[in-house]
Amino acid sequence: MTEYNYNPSPKTATFIFSLILILSSLLAGCGPSAQSLQAVDYLPPPGDDLNGSTPEEQGLDPKLVAELYHKASELETLYGLLVIKNGYLVAEGYFNGGSVEQKAFMASATKSITSALVGIALDQGCLESLDQKMLDFFPEYADQIDDPRKEQITIRDLLMMRSGFVWEERTQYMEAFFSSGGYWLPFIVDFPLTSDPGTEFGYSNLSSHTLGVIVSRACETDLYSFAQEYLFSPINAAVGEWSQDADDNYYGAHAIQLSARDRAKFGLLYLNGGEFEGDQVISAEWINDSLQNYSERINLSGWIPGLSSRVGFYRNIGYGYQWWSAKAGKHHFYYAAGHGGNQIILLDELDMVIVTSADRLFGNFGADAWEKEKAIIDVVGRFIHSLP
Repeated sequence: MTEYNYNPSPKTATFIFSLILILSSLLAGCGPSAQSLQAVDYLPPPGDDLNGSTPEEQGLDPKLVAELYHKASELETLYGLLVIKNGYLVAEGYFNGGSVEQKAFMASATKSITSALVGIALDQGCLESLDQKMLDFFPEYADQIDDPRKEQITIRDLLMMRSGFVWEERTQYMEAFFSSGGYWLPFIVDFPLTSDPGTEFGYSNLSSHTLGVIVSRACETDLYSFAQEYLFSPINAAVGEWSQDADDNYYGAHAIQLSARDRAKFGLLYLNGGEFEGDQVISAEWINDSLQNYSERINLSGWIPGLSSRVGFYRNIGYGYQWWSAKAGKHHFYYAAGHGGNQIILLDELDMVIVTSADRLFGNFGADAWEKEKAIIDVVGRFIHSLP
C-alpha cells in the first residue's frame, strides 16, 4: 500500500484553520436557544472589593457574555470565571463547588506573580540589575558546577525562560521534581543545559523557582512576607496556602492560592501600568518590559502532542517575563497560565481582564488532563475571538 504524507503549505494551513473556525461558528449558531441564554445568570454577587456593572453599561454585548457562561457551565473542572471591563466587574460565575470565597491553587500562573516580585525587588533596590548572574545568589553551588555556561545565566535569562535549563515537561526531568522530596535547588547543579543561556526558549519550572529564591535572598526576607508587604496588601488581596520546598523557600513556579477576585486585582494592576486605586505598586517601566514578546511563535509540539504555536483559538504563542502572549481573532493579549486552565488574561486594547480559576489537576499531565485544560482555553478563546 502506498503511503501519502500530506504537508500543507503555511497558506493552506491558515486557510484550513480559518475554515474550521467558520464551521465552528456556524455550529455555535445551532447551540443554546435565546431562551436558554436569557436564563444564564452571570451577574456578580454583592461585594465591596471590585466595582460592579453590567456588560451593556460597559459596551459589551450581553449575548456574547451569556454564551460564554453557558459554555462555561458545561466544563468539568472550572471553578470560577470573571470578566472585568473598563475596571468594572461585569460578569462572574462559579461552578463545580467554586465560590467567591474559594482560594484555589493557581499552578504555574504563580510564575507571573514571581515576575512581579522581581520587578518590585528592583524598585526597592534589593536587586541591582537583571544582568546579575544567577550563581551570585547561590554560592553554595559554585564549586559543584561542571558546565561553565551556567556561570553566565542572568536574572533576565531566567525571566524570559532562556536560561538554557532543560524543558522538564518534555523529558524525564519532571519526575525528578516529584521524587526529590521538595529539594529543588540542587537541580541547579544536576539539571543539564540544552542550549546556551539567552539563546533559546525552554520552559523551566526550575528557572521560576530560582527567581523566587533570588528575590528572598536579595531582599533578606522570605518570599511570602515580601509579597504580602509590597504586592498583596497594596491590592487588598489575601493569600491562602503557599507551599514551600524542603529548604523552606516558597515556590516561585507554582503552589500559591488566590481567589478569583484577587487574581482579577492582580490582572488589573498589570492592565493599569502597575497602579492600583491611585497607588503605584509596581513601576510602569517594569509592567511594560514584562509584557513584551521576547520569544515568538513558540513551538509547543514537544510539550503537548499535536500543537505548534497554536492552542485552539490561541495562536502566535509568545513569552515575556513569565507572561505568555497570544492572539485570538483580531485581539492580541498577554496572560498568566497555569495547569488545568488557570488563567489571568489581559486585553489591553479592550480594557478587559478575564480570569479563570480551575482544578490544577496536580500531578496529572496526561491526555485527560490536557483535554480538560484545553476545554477551558477553548471556551475563553472562542469568546475573545468573537469580540468586535
